[in-house]
Amino acid sequence: MEIKTFLLSFFFLISYVTASAQLKRTMVCPDINIDILDGIVNKTLLPNSTPGLIEKILPCFTGAEPVGTSAKCGAGVFYKDKDVYFYTDRDYIEIGPAFKGNLSLPLMGARRNGLFNLLGNPQVKDVHWDAYQTSYGVLILYFNSANRVDKIQFSTQSANSIQLCQ
Repeated sequence: MEIKTFLLSFFFLISYVTASAQLKRTMVCPDINIDILDGIVNKTLLPNSTPGLIEKILPCFTGAEPVGTSAKCGAGVFYKDKDVYFYTDRDYIEIGPAFKGNLSLPLMGARRNGLFNLLGNPQVKDVHWDAYQTSYGVLILYFNSANRVDKIQFSTQSANSIQLCQ
């Protein structure tokens, strides 16, 4: 009788473990595709998109600051592993040198003196950056010591009104 009791108990234990197991989905983030000329990410997100919409379209963010935060740079949604940052309180998107995604124009690493054919003349020029007027606002390209693009920011605001996080 002990063997029957043991086998029955074992069967119920295995049945319970199997029945209580649940499938868990692995979060898969879509590729990040940035259209520089239109100032849009994944054909939906603009620099002035809400944090909720950004998190819905790109759910694998590595960090976020809520609206109304006292954080230095205000609200935002951040993808540190992909080196792209949405500063939603300031209406701009920043792309770093380790960006993992697709750019519509090959700007990252481009030589400063080769940008005229792609973007025309900059609206504002500095030793370390150039700002270009766009149909949606402003595109700012930062240059490293070799005069190659190593950071990109774009915004729905103008070059005169944008407030960047330093």
